[in-house]
This record gives sequence, structure tokens and C-alpha cells, in this order.
Amino acid sequence: MEVRTAEAQRKLIAYLRSPVAIRERCEQLFALVTEGQSRYFTCDLMRLTKVAHYVIEVMRCEYPDLEIPFHSRRRHFEVGSVPRLAQLDSQLAGLTPVEKAAAKFDLAIVSVLLDAGAGNNWRYDEQETGLNLTRSEGLAIASLQMFCQGAFSSHSLLQVDAQKLQAFTEAELITGFQVNTKNPLVGISGRLRLLQKLGQVLVSSPNLFGNENPRPGNLVNYLLGKSQNGQLAAASVFSAVLEGLSEIWPTRLEVAGINLGDVWQHPAVKDDGLVPFHKLSQWLTYSLLEPLQELGLLITGLDALTGLPEYRNGGLCIDLGLVNLKHPDVLRSPHSVASEVIVEWRALTVILLDQIAATVREKLSMSPEELPLVKILQGGTWTAGRKIAAELRIAGTSPIQIDSDGTVF
Repeated sequence: MEVRTAEAQRKLIAYLRSPVAIRERCEQLFALVTEGQSRYFTCDLMRLTKVAHYVIEVMRCEYPDLEIPFHSRRRHFEVGSVPRLAQLDSQLAGLTPVEKAAAKFDLAIVSVLLDAGAGNNWRYDEQETGLNLTRSEGLAIASLQMFCQGAFSSHSLLQVDAQKLQAFTEAELITGFQVNTKNPLVGISGRLRLLQKLGQVLVSSPNLFGNENPRPGNLVNYLLGKSQNGQLAAASVFSAVLEGLSEIWPTRLEVAGINLGDVWQHPAVKDDGLVPFHKLSQWLTYSLLEPLQELGLLITGLDALTGLPEYRNGGLCIDLGLVNLKHPDVLRSPHSVASEVIVEWRALTVILLDQIAATVREKLSMSPEELPLVKILQGGTWTAGRKIAAELRIAGTSPIQIDSDGTVF
């Protein structure tokens, strides 16, 4: 991908790593659809109110007082109303507040990176509770158990370090996730590569992850240095995540030798044709905010980040008729993450989540400060997407099937 000058390349990379770029590029594809120029989709904005009412119904069911937490990995650790986070806090009791936050960063970062779609046939049996867990909750509890058992550390329990991650084996991952021929997990090799690459980038970025015993949790110290007057912008956390983790992703589009991560091409997009999403990086950002709040930081600019373009939020839009397919053939076989149809679907999801959020707030007479997007996702669109999928399809599968390598969804 050729860009004329080094300065232009630097500016392009910075732009593609910004929430502004995500919205601007997704808006182009949203316009393509609403103007009737898409090969795959139409959009019925008359359904927006219906979708908002459905989301509000789900929100009130899940959180009757509308005191909604952030959409973060921590919610999955609470599955089954088991006090796992309280148990973790008790195990961290002897640490300083910053050390506790670092441990929670370690857990969140590894757990989110291991979270891409599990497939329809995988289960995790939690021996302590007898719960049989699937999908994101199962992946969360498996990674939490591994973390608490010291699976990601070469030094001590309740820690993740570069040395261990670089030496991590597929056998360890298979054991930790209870994978066998009768319990297959999608994307094992992709997940393993992410862990090993994470170990490598921890070593190569001492300014972010520390010189001695490089670990994801040292990002806490970096972010504390970025805070001003006890405040930290959500976009600053996102920027640090992208800067620190960009090189972990498998072979993707590059500019000037820099891996762009969750960035894809679409011929209808002007200039360079690139569409950034950074779904996992944004969800990881959301998942790091609560440990920072526990340190007393005020997180500002929450709505600068976007909604997450994944199959629950995107599926909600299709299942409730906000997005419609021009040809049913799209539903008959899986699609590559890089395909035009998936890029368009994800772009529609980003823009429609903003519109759903605005409509939800209007119906509830609440401001963006009272009900930021990160809470609407939790309350919310992700939960509603799962609910309607379960009502419409066996095992609550996505309306559009995606070929996953374990590193995007």
C-alpha cells in the first residue's frame, strides 16, 4: 500500500487508529447502503424506534434501576452470580492499589485477547460451581481460572509476564480450555499466536510495559503518567492499547511496515479504501477503565469511542429488521472477515449503534453523561442481540456466519 511520503504515512497510521476515522469511514459505507448502492444490504431507519424500545426492554429487565455497568470483560467473570471478582480481590488483598490494578490489567488483556468467537460446539465445565458455560462467558471463566492458577506467569500467581507468554504452548491452551475432539474450540492456533506475540511486544515496548519483568499490567503506570488532575481520557487508553498491541495481530494490511490490525478494504471507500474497526482493542479499552476508576481516576470522553462491530450488535440490527439483506444467498455460507459483505455489515453496525444509543437516551430522557454508549452496549444492545438470536435460531447463532481465525470476533 503506497503512500507518497513518510510524513503522509505517519499521519495515515495515526488517523486510522482514531475513533474519528472509524466513524468517518463507516459513515461512507452507511451512506452507500442508505442511498441504495450496496450489493448486499438495505437499511430501514423506520425500525429505529422499534429497536430502541426492544433494547430498553432488555435494559430494564437486566438492570431495573438503570444503574448499568460498563460493557467490559469483567461482566463475563460474574456469570451465574458467582462472586469471582470478590474472590480475586481477596487474593490481591496484600498488594498496593497500583499493584492490584496491574494484576487486573494482566487478567483483562489476556482474557480479551482469548475471547474471539468460540464456535457453536465448545463448552467449559467450571468444577467449583458445576456450571457448563459457552461462548464469551466460558472463555472468560477458562482464562480467569488459568490466570489464578499461574498459567500465564513464569514468576508468581496472579500475574502475566512476557517470558511465559513467549513460551506458551498449544497443549497448555488446549488443557486450559478443556478442548478435545468432542469439545472443539474455533481458532486455537490463532489464539496461541496472539499470546506468543503479546509476549514479544511486551519486551519490545519497555516504555509501555516496563524493563524488568515486562507485563501487560505495567500499562497502568504509563496511563497514570498520562492523567492530568486526576482525569484520563478514554481515547488515551485506546491510543495506548493500539500503540502497545498493534504488532500482535496476524498478517494484516500494513502501511510503512506497520501492522494496521482490525482494518480492512472496501472499494466504495474514498482515498485509500481502508475501513478501521479495532473491535477487540476498543473492547479491551472498555475493560481497562474500571481498574483505573478504582485508583480514583475520572475517565472522560467515554463516547469518543465507538460501539463494537461484532455479531451480537450487528445481529440485533438484522434480526429486528433495521438492516435487511438483498439476497438470502448471503446466509447460506460463511464469509471471510475481509469480505465486502462483512466489512459493510460491521460498518453499518458502528453507525447504527450511535443512532440506537441516541434514540434510547431520548426515550429515557437521559443524557450521554448519564447513559454513555459503553453502558448501552452492556444493558443493552449486546444483551439484546444475544436474546433475539436465541429466539430466532438454534443455539443463538449469528444471522450471518463468519470464518473466524480467533483474532477478530
